Amino acid sequence: MDKILAKNDFPRWLEALAPRRLFVPRLVDDVWTYQLVERPAGTGLPDVQTAVPAKAVVFPQREEFFAFAEDGAGGFALTEVSPDGSPAVVFGVRPCEAKAMTLTDLVFGGEFTDGYYGKRRNATALVGLACLTPPSTNCFCLSVDGSPHGTEGLDVLLTDLGDAYFIEALTERGEALVQAGKGVFAAPKAEDKAKMMRLHGESETKLRRTIDRLETVPEKLRGMFDSPFWDREAMSCIRCGICTYLCPTCHCFDMNDEVESTTPLLGKRVRTWDTCQFPDFTMHSSGHNPRPEKSSRLRQRINHKFQYFVEVWNHYQCTGCGRCITLCPVGIDLVKVVEKVRDHVS
Repeated sequence: MDKILAKNDFPRWLEALAPRRLFVPRLVDDVWTYQLVERPAGTGLPDVQTAVPAKAVVFPQREEFFAFAEDGAGGFALTEVSPDGSPAVVFGVRPCEAKAMTLTDLVFGGEFTDGYYGKRRNATALVGLACLTPPSTNCFCLSVDGSPHGTEGLDVLLTDLGDAYFIEALTERGEALVQAGKGVFAAPKAEDKAKMMRLHGESETKLRRTIDRLETVPEKLRGMFDSPFWDREAMSCIRCGICTYLCPTCHCFDMNDEVESTTPLLGKRVRTWDTCQFPDFTMHSSGHNPRPEKSSRLRQRINHKFQYFVEVWNHYQCTGCGRCITLCPVGIDLVKVVEKVRDHVS
């Protein structure tokens, strides 16, 4: 189902989607994130790459699982906290982010299904925005089997034609979103579709970064586990975790019991994002840490994305958004690291 939506009518479409929860890119404290909006505003979507990816909507940085309290009889009362499974729509999702969610689906929806993630994910529709100009100078989606106008994981794809969007409904859920805005959309003309296809083709020529011969990297990594290469590459790392916290595919987490009172004992169990780049991520209760140095943690990050995930799922666990490069405070460049791995001579 293809439609045309005038940008001036964009708020009308959002209004028609009530009572769904609507998330759009917003600038909050100088950081672009996806924010829940109460009232539609503006004409269209900002052409930006958010710092915090859309994964935060379905896999929040912090979520409570249950509360616990002493019941006065020597036991405990548990109160489960269920995730919000009401319908939601995330607007402005870049194709690389939508593809990233399909990779996380493999992890959280495999042999054991994560009910908290699954409930939010199943209730969330993704409305994408094609990248006609790379939102970052560090984008390299074509190198990892992606596309600036890819549709994988999306329910609807918007392409900016200037004063209007070309709307492609890609799934039944996407068609329902378009049908909810009956009267807001117009039928596309032949020249609209021709312009959309031309813009899509041009967008692929605008990417500045590529990783050639990436298919050779998984095998190369198998022979570099004990290489001093990792010591050199990790030297400047300050262990801040930005590269993984803001990565759309990273999904590691920690579980903690937060005690609010000891007499009586009251608290809650929470899940929070964690990262393999923190020194205590692999700390054992015995005190042993199998990855004590930051070099071994950088190795883990690269191996996971370009070897281990490929071996298990036959996909790179990187979608080329470039956030980890752009936002790294010390300039560690994933593309350059992977290229050095590719060209490494033992």
